[in-house]
Amino acid sequence: MIWNAEFETLPREALASLQLKRLQHTLERVYATVPFYRDAFDQAKVKPEQVKTLQDLQRLPFTLKQDMRDNYPYGLFAVPLEQIVRLHASSGTTGKPTVVGYTRRDIDMWSELMGRSFTAAGVGRGDVIHNAYGYGLFTGGLGAHYGAEKIGAAVIPMSGGNTKKQIMIMQDFGSTVITCTPSYSLYLAEAAAEEGLDIRSFALRVGILGAEPWSESIRQEIEQKLNIKAIDIYGLSEILGPGVAIECIEAQNGLHIWEDHFIAEIIDPVTGQVLPDGEEGELVITTITKEGIPMIRYRTRDITRLISEPCICGRSHRRLQRMSGRSDDMLIIRGVNVFPSQIESVLMQVEGVEPHYQLIVDREDNLDSLEVQVEVTEDIFSDEVRIMQGLSDRIRHEIKSLLNITCKVRLVGPKTITRSEGKAKRVIDQRR
Repeated sequence: MIWNAEFETLPREALASLQLKRLQHTLERVYATVPFYRDAFDQAKVKPEQVKTLQDLQRLPFTLKQDMRDNYPYGLFAVPLEQIVRLHASSGTTGKPTVVGYTRRDIDMWSELMGRSFTAAGVGRGDVIHNAYGYGLFTGGLGAHYGAEKIGAAVIPMSGGNTKKQIMIMQDFGSTVITCTPSYSLYLAEAAAEEGLDIRSFALRVGILGAEPWSESIRQEIEQKLNIKAIDIYGLSEILGPGVAIECIEAQNGLHIWEDHFIAEIIDPVTGQVLPDGEEGELVITTITKEGIPMIRYRTRDITRLISEPCICGRSHRRLQRMSGRSDDMLIIRGVNVFPSQIESVLMQVEGVEPHYQLIVDREDNLDSLEVQVEVTEDIFSDEVRIMQGLSDRIRHEIKSLLNITCKVRLVGPKTITRSEGKAKRVIDQRR
């Protein structure tokens, strides 16, 4: 099932030609209207008219999240404020919020791409979409909402929180699709069980899950506990919101990034050099159709790789491997680079372990230390001390074998680790 076959199945040569044309137009526009980009291009000694191929994009400087904060609130907008019909912003927990603005055409484009994304996930007219992404300044809720209406599905604008009511509405309204974070979907299953309900018996058949990195093991856990197909969706407010890329239900193997609207590059996060398709690195995105706040070579900090092999679904757009983490979430423990998702993949292979964990990073005697706190099943937690010790030793050994780091492992009882109704907080770094 394809929403817009004309663009989603464009031959690669035609797609590249369209990208270049749209890129050149975007560069001319931001150079003329955004002083930040004009100064950045001038410092790099590159004029928009000198970008004659897609490879020439590499000559331009990166845009960073800090650049958005430095130009808070409207300094990167490429249109007058009277043309902006929607404003969103990040939470600003680590500084000033990053503000994004949408023109009417941007909203229409966003709805179109979310329509593509829902369709790729096997969702369409007749579905009832239970939208548990947050509404408000966060882009997730309204982004999914407009896409659901675009394809003619019924949407329940639940937003986050009030988990008991979420479960009641999901059951009573016959929701067939759930949109939320992967961690919250597991929490919903757990909370339903506490109410004496089996969420597997609900009408749910598809989960469209994003906003945090998650492993293939967690996908299998979600699919088993909720009896759904769990589809990974990707987006970020600075680029659009949800709907930048999504897995197709046919393959569930890499997220199709809509290349008629975005140009994706993979770079070495240390050197900034562009890497060839297939090599893992940091994702950089350039928007080529956005009016309100175009982004040129925006460093997402997300770690992935580009998959150029054709997909069985028939779409010609390349795919992103599921995000393995973020370069700014990467932990350096005694010189070893560690992503939370790597530890998650180890934990999910161990029988008796629940999909809830936290990593506590500290410094002892001037050396970094890592403690892995992980929930275990009731049976394991109430078992003999030697059984618990054996499981703890096994987890420690598996992490040492895979990542070559030594850590402490603390097994905790069910429901000990705080649940999140949004993005799960996996790391507590006490070194700061």
